[in-house]
Amino acid sequence: MEFVQEEGYALIAFAVIIFGLLAIDLYVFNREAHKVSTKEALNWSIVWIGLGLLFGGYIYWEFGLEKSSQYYSAFLIEKALSVDNLFVFILVFKFFKVPEKYQHKVLFYGILGAIIMRGIFIFFGVTLIEMTFIPRFQISDIELNINVIMTAFGIFLIYAGIKSWKQDEEDEESKDFSKSLGTKLIHKLFRVDPQYHGSNFFVRINGKRFATQLLVVVAVIEFTDLLFAVDSIPAIFAISNDPIILYTSNIFAILGLRALYFLLANSFELFHYLQHGLAFILTFIGFKMLLSAAYHIPSYISLSVVFGILLISILASLKRYREQKA
Repeated sequence: MEFVQEEGYALIAFAVIIFGLLAIDLYVFNREAHKVSTKEALNWSIVWIGLGLLFGGYIYWEFGLEKSSQYYSAFLIEKALSVDNLFVFILVFKFFKVPEKYQHKVLFYGILGAIIMRGIFIFFGVTLIEMTFIPRFQISDIELNINVIMTAFGIFLIYAGIKSWKQDEEDEESKDFSKSLGTKLIHKLFRVDPQYHGSNFFVRINGKRFATQLLVVVAVIEFTDLLFAVDSIPAIFAISNDPIILYTSNIFAILGLRALYFLLANSFELFHYLQHGLAFILTFIGFKMLLSAAYHIPSYISLSVVFGILLISILASLKRYREQKA
């Protein structure tokens, strides 16, 4: 009972920090649409990453090493996958020719949608996993505790890792986002004027209400994040079954996406091998899920493996970049 109460306090502290800073971001620093400078993006990136790391320190102080290792592992996995996903956001903005000064608003509302959707996925997913264990049985001297959902997720993540390794960047760049589910939904629900009217989502033309192109882009970003969650949410279930740990780490990781987008939008050549590193991570997490029926890999080992893979892929990317510039 005491542990549940402490987790409740952690969730309250998390909510106060998140919604307080989002309000400051939207109503103080970004009341007027503007192009986000590199300096501004760097400052906000430091703020969000710093807060995420500090909250992990609070988890350690309140709940101990195991929980904090789970938090940092989930945070690192989600942050890494998010960096890879920023490339798709760039393609979306290029496809719809979104003016730079409105991109921050699109990403802001995309993040709000992600906060809600990730919460539903994580809390529902944990409940579903708890309901899908099959009775324990033994093979030779090994006792197996198989979970149907975790096994399915493990197989899926191994497949996703292999697919990510082979993914062709040219295929990504040729995507037609006008056929996205987000685009189709907005066109089905509203009359759409295919123009931008400042930062407005709706406009009146000849007395009739139209959705603007900016709302279409928000919907595409929301559905894109929904697809991202299909990879990232199953991956963090291999780290912990604590919904508070998973949700707080996940949200802190994606909250810095907007700032990170503007910081890295012109620097993706520095992360050439990141996709391959993420493929290894997804595959590792998939195998960890399959092994969990017989053996639990400690969270600090998972954290070390994920961090090591990311470090190697980033260093290899920087080496390649320097050699090309030489």
